[in-house]
Amino acid sequence: MDDVISPEPFPIDTGLAVFRTEGDSVTLDVNGWASSQWFGSRPDLLEFEYMNWIMAAVEAVFPAGAPLRCLHLGAGACSLPRAVLRRWPASRHLAVEIDAKLAAAVRAQVALPRAPVLRIRVDDAAVTLLARPPAAHDLIIRDVFDANGRTPDRLTDLAATQAAARALRPGGLYLANCGDEPGLPATRLEARTWFDVFDHVAVIAEPSQWRGRRRGNAVLIGAAAPPTEAQAADLTRRLAGGFPARRVSGPGLRHWVASPLPVPPFPQRKLSETQPRRQAPGAVVRPRRRRAASRAKTE
Repeated sequence: MDDVISPEPFPIDTGLAVFRTEGDSVTLDVNGWASSQWFGSRPDLLEFEYMNWIMAAVEAVFPAGAPLRCLHLGAGACSLPRAVLRRWPASRHLAVEIDAKLAAAVRAQVALPRAPVLRIRVDDAAVTLLARPPAAHDLIIRDVFDANGRTPDRLTDLAATQAAARALRPGGLYLANCGDEPGLPATRLEARTWFDVFDHVAVIAEPSQWRGRRRGNAVLIGAAAPPTEAQAADLTRRLAGGFPARRVSGPGLRHWVASPLPVPPFPQRKLSETQPRRQAPGAVVRPRRRRAASRAKTE
């Protein structure tokens, strides 16, 4: 089954949306911001850097073919559920989208798997998260932003973080996309909360973001235990690929979180940097390296 995409803008509960196509690539714009992107023939190939970092974290921890149970807070056009399904065909997904008209348009135009493989629930992501039963999911991905480009406080507070930890199975991961300003102040603040809940916390960001030189995405990782040495090495290798980033955890991250200054938690050294083609809260598209293979959801 192929996507049946209309180029015409369409009204949604929170404003206006449109699908933009460029060759095999499709991007969903919500109220003028890129929300989701995918390739029709290869839904596991993604252009948003934070989505690639999320996928790298998942691939480093979970073995191929594992029957993952996944919760997606923020659905959009379900780019990440489809990417995970491509690599873990036995996985099952619940994607939560607050905008009913958007969810209906996505179901009508995008070739998504049907329930029980992929269920789309129209609900407030925080309500769904707080109601999840214990040990229900191997993977929880949060990708939710309001009209101002901020993740709602009800999804970043202590209660929501505790609910995510409670809903994870042993060995599970909680991954959150944080669209942030230079110096990553929102990521830093939320990481303080995560340290009160998770035994292992890490942050993935592009080097110039760590230095406070540009706004963009960071990905928070929370787990009940740190990765194995092999998993950590695998993730470092993956993050050195087509969308380069640095993962920081442990004492270095704790020191950075506690510091009032936007000082990167690693020694300063000169690195080559590539400016993004466009910037938006939650979605930065970076040129793809040959060697390598969003503003995010509206809440």
